[in-house]
Amino acid sequence: MKKLLFIAVLMMAALVVNAQATKTTVTNAKSTRTSVKVTELQKAITDNVAKDYAGFTIKEATSVTANTTVTYEVVIAKGTTTETLVYDKDGKFVKKVTQKVVAPTQKAAAPAPKK
Repeated sequence: MKKLLFIAVLMMAALVVNAQATKTTVTNAKSTRTSVKVTELQKAITDNVAKDYAGFTIKEATSVTANTTVTYEVVIAKGTTTETLVYDKDGKFVKKVTQKVVAPTQKAAAPAPKK
C-alpha cells in the first residue's frame, strides 16, 4: 500500500512539473493557450514587427489553439504603449489590439461618490 501511495505521489509531482514547464492553460474546452519563447517565433512574425513596428520590442508571445485553428498573440511595447498583434499559423498578420495604459504621472479618474 505504501508503494502505491509513493508511486501516485511521484506521478502527481511529474504532472505538476510538466505543467509548469509548458505553461499551457486551457481557457475553455475548445481553446488552449501556450506560452511561446520569442526566439521560437516564426521569421515572418519577427520580420513584420521589425518592419511595421520599428522601435517596439516583443515582450511575450502566446500560441492560441481554438477549434483546430492556431493563431499567435504577440505583445509588443514601446514606452507606455503596449499592443497585441495577432498572426495566423503561417505568420500572416490578422489584427492589432491596442491596450490603453495610464501614464505614471496621471491618475485614473476616481468614481463619483454615492449619495
